[in-house]
Amino acid sequence: MSVPILQLQGLSLRLGQVWALQDVSLQLRAGERLALVGANGSGKTSLLRVMHGLCAPTVGSRSLSQPLRQAMLFQRPHMLSCSVRHNVALALWLAGTPWRQASERALSALARVGLEGLAPRRASTLSGGQLQRVALARAWALEPHLLLLDEPTASLDPHAKREVEQLLGEFSRGQVAGQPVTLVFASHNLGQVKRLASRVLYLEGGRVLADLPVHDFFNDALLADNYPEAQSFVRGEAI
Repeated sequence: MSVPILQLQGLSLRLGQVWALQDVSLQLRAGERLALVGANGSGKTSLLRVMHGLCAPTVGSRSLSQPLRQAMLFQRPHMLSCSVRHNVALALWLAGTPWRQASERALSALARVGLEGLAPRRASTLSGGQLQRVALARAWALEPHLLLLDEPTASLDPHAKREVEQLLGEFSRGQVAGQPVTLVFASHNLGQVKRLASRVLYLEGGRVLADLPVHDFFNDALLADNYPEAQSFVRGEAI
């Protein structure tokens, strides 16, 4: 097994009076496609934020085995009131890329998601599916080793969902500087989890109650014997 690129050890996160995460330990290896599933409020978004370094754990630790370029895609991406191309280029410029080079890379990233022709348009004029693809281009332009996504297709129509999911599949099979891209995404779409994930974490009340390869997570007999809460969720019985 390869050395984990990211480790969480005994990690808990308190937000106000609520423990959003409780005693979470996991190891993430390069090239994994990790899906986070669970009901609303189970801790998926909090776990993504901790993994990305946006939230410091209240208890426990988060550690990286090597420097990692990371990018996170939120469920409703925010765009500045400027052109599509500038929205993508600005992320690169803030990361230290000279503006001319950032603008060129932005155009290349937009071409990767099929939106090169919309580069001069104001981002505020785009549809929800187009905005999500711009957000993907913005994240991908940073050439991340680790790409984290929070419900990336939740608010999209079926056609846009297919487009974004196809792009995620392509990105997850890519490499950055010779290292496979690692994908972590939260999703309520179990069909999407089956198609994209190699591993599934089931969360409930901020705790990880199952951590399984994707084919085991959808094995009803295995869940019934060992992970009844996860089985209820998969069957649609969990609230």
